[in-house]
Amino acid sequence: MIKSMLIDRLGLKAVREIDIFRLRSSKKSVMAPPILSLALPSETGRVLSIQSHTVQGYVGNKSAVFPLQLLGYDVDPINSLIEGLEANDLLFYTHLLTGYIGSVSFLNTVLEVISKLRSVNPKLTYVCDPVMGDEGKLYVPPELVAVYREKVVPVASMLTPNQFEAEQLTGLRIVSEQDGLEACNILHAAGPPKVVITSISIDGNLRLIGSHQKEKGQSPEQFKIMIPKIPAYFTGTGDLMTALLLGWSNKYPNNLDKAAELAVSSVQALLLRTLNDYKAVDYDPQSSSLEIRLIQSQDDIRHPQMLIIKQKLKLVFLTSHFVVHGAYMTIVSIFIIIN
Repeated sequence: MIKSMLIDRLGLKAVREIDIFRLRSSKKSVMAPPILSLALPSETGRVLSIQSHTVQGYVGNKSAVFPLQLLGYDVDPINSLIEGLEANDLLFYTHLLTGYIGSVSFLNTVLEVISKLRSVNPKLTYVCDPVMGDEGKLYVPPELVAVYREKVVPVASMLTPNQFEAEQLTGLRIVSEQDGLEACNILHAAGPPKVVITSISIDGNLRLIGSHQKEKGQSPEQFKIMIPKIPAYFTGTGDLMTALLLGWSNKYPNNLDKAAELAVSSVQALLLRTLNDYKAVDYDPQSSSLEIRLIQSQDDIRHPQMLIIKQKLKLVFLTSHFVVHGAYMTIVSIFIIIN
């Protein structure tokens, strides 16, 4: 009983002290300090990043925010709704980045966010990593695919799917470079002027295919980057890759191929460092997925060594003809790639 009364008295005393502090503070403060990221914006821009967050390891926002900050961006990471930002008139952003979103309702909310952000800044660049699955398997509800295809892709400025996700969005099976380039063209027709299929495996070889349609109706500039395979599995690489593509493509807006070269070079250097560090402590890197050494690789993020060589491609339409299968007629188009 005595202990309870003592706690109550201490509690009342603490409340009085807080009230006195508030009164003193309110008398002193005439106006709130400005938001410097708005009053003195960085030359690169201000990014709102909506994706998952973890305490341990580097995936989602933890994989994306630090690299963007190293490249000079102000980044606000959130993994839920934006009412607080809206209530405080903080909706001016130059870029929006989205990654893993696990439900249809949240994805529809993100679409509302895009609309609100573009009402404040019509020039907002929206970079979308449509995280849905990999290696033939979905790890989101199947109904998300239609929402991405019908609602998200049309409003994106840049899209960064992997091979499986590009197939889901286009309905096209990707088994060759020609298929990858054609998938990019299908996505351009749906909306985004920049498309980077971040990883395509063909005959055991890994490559990135990028495409930039600078004007609607114009043939896109397309390229590929062969990616050396590293014998291990890493977490957070897709989130990191998309963040770096945002960062470098904003610095080189008319050179998506250069932005992709820089991004891939950083990622490759970081993965090699991660692999070597695990080996240094006698850990078998093939026994489980590895957490990337993000903080230790900041020099590779700021100043990537251009060891990756891009190759420009051109998809040329040759001819088409009709093939009749019983009651069905198929149009077969033939393309070639010119390197």
